[in-house]
Amino acid sequence: MAEAADANNEAFREKKQTAIVLGYTGETGRVLVRMLAKEKLFSKVTLVGRREIDLSKDGVGTEFEQKLVDFEKLDDHAEAFQGHDVGFWCLGTTRGKSGVEGFKKVDYDYVLKTAELAKSGGLRHFQFMSTYGADQNASTLYSRTKGQVEEALKVMHFEKLSIFRPAVLMVDREESRPVEAVARFVLKPIAKLFPTAITVPIEYVAKAMINAAVTPSHDNVHVFENKEIHALGGSARVCKDKQEPSKNK
Repeated sequence: MAEAADANNEAFREKKQTAIVLGYTGETGRVLVRMLAKEKLFSKVTLVGRREIDLSKDGVGTEFEQKLVDFEKLDDHAEAFQGHDVGFWCLGTTRGKSGVEGFKKVDYDYVLKTAELAKSGGLRHFQFMSTYGADQNASTLYSRTKGQVEEALKVMHFEKLSIFRPAVLMVDREESRPVEAVARFVLKPIAKLFPTAITVPIEYVAKAMINAAVTPSHDNVHVFENKEIHALGGSARVCKDKQEPSKNK
């Protein structure tokens, strides 16, 4: 498996493709950026956000560029979304942080508007981080909104659309989210016994998105449920660990 992954990566690098990342200041986005910096799969990576952050500790090279945009005036920043091959959309907030209207604005309006700009700018492969149980008819706001976004993205007809539905993300957030922290604490024993059931390490999500980008596929639309995210994002690491035992053992 490790050899196949390395072959995919090398073949992909030769294409000299470019990428754009939204939500790169969040937990998943930061992990994704670090992995992209390490793998050096793209000739150029544009990081789009509302504020610039220090990425010196993330190992980014000169192929990375931060571009600041005003999400209330996205049409004025159309240039930032032009000329990319692969897009990683990790943009999102919470109802607790932004309120109902703020959540809808970020997770629905901003996501779809930036997706439209990227599509117009030539983006071919759109990758969207959704959530476990996303359904446009769901009773909960979060799951319903994510499901509505998924359906809207499908009718945009990207050459390739990858939707990721991770369950509870196992990560120690820099941002305080008490409810999530309690949930992770309670779910840790379950995660050890049934790792693919209702949790997923955040690194697996980022790695799965990268692997989906470099792996040839004939699917125009593919929805990766939690178990498949584990397989796509975790199996490569497991295989490598088995073949290359730690020198410290």
